[in-house]
Amino acid sequence: MIELGVNIDHVATVRQARRTYEPDPAIAAALAEQGGADGITFHLREDRRHIQDRDVEVLMQTVTVKTNLELACADDVLAIALRVRPDWALLVPESRQEVTTEGGLNVAADDGRIAAAIGRLKDQGILTSLFVDPDSDQVAAAAKLGADAVELHTGPYALAQRGAINDELDRLRTAGQVAIESGLRLHAGHGLNYTNVRPVAKLPGMIELNIGHSIVSRAVMVGMKEAVAEMRRILDVCCP
Repeated sequence: MIELGVNIDHVATVRQARRTYEPDPAIAAALAEQGGADGITFHLREDRRHIQDRDVEVLMQTVTVKTNLELACADDVLAIALRVRPDWALLVPESRQEVTTEGGLNVAADDGRIAAAIGRLKDQGILTSLFVDPDSDQVAAAAKLGADAVELHTGPYALAQRGAINDELDRLRTAGQVAIESGLRLHAGHGLNYTNVRPVAKLPGMIELNIGHSIVSRAVMVGMKEAVAEMRRILDVCCP
């Protein structure tokens, strides 16, 4: 069975649009759990554009499924991760100008910063995943740095049209095979929705999908519990 991680960042995005107290990401996380989420993902950005420090504290005290803290290798957010000790830390690149994460980490060109972050996280018993493009060299580099998993960036697949869809799936499949052969857990995420998720879920060795925007968007219409339950049903049918 594919594990479903629900990213609740955009619940906080709605809240921060008015700098108020609602909607509450912690309540969204609880409802996501009721809908069948296997994990809750939340991204503490350097610019704090959505999830805030207090959200991290509350989520770590209230989430009963797996916690997955997404962060860059910045000292301040890394220090928070080391203190609150999520089950997983997902290291990602960040740009202040981007609307959302636009690409994977360049692990192959690491100057020691990613390796140092992985070492510090692992010293605290935190499992580490690296968000990478579906590139065999990047996946192999992640394994060499001692990551526990890679999360393949599915954005290009989600945006692809017609024949390019199969090309992007082939890239994901090839990179996934390298991950499996390297002893890494295989995760994927970014841009996945109720329509395009099935082929990625069916990739050999896929263990976990992290999905946020489409579930939160659906939740606006039907509620968080039902939105997660709908995605859970799709994954259960295609990958029992």
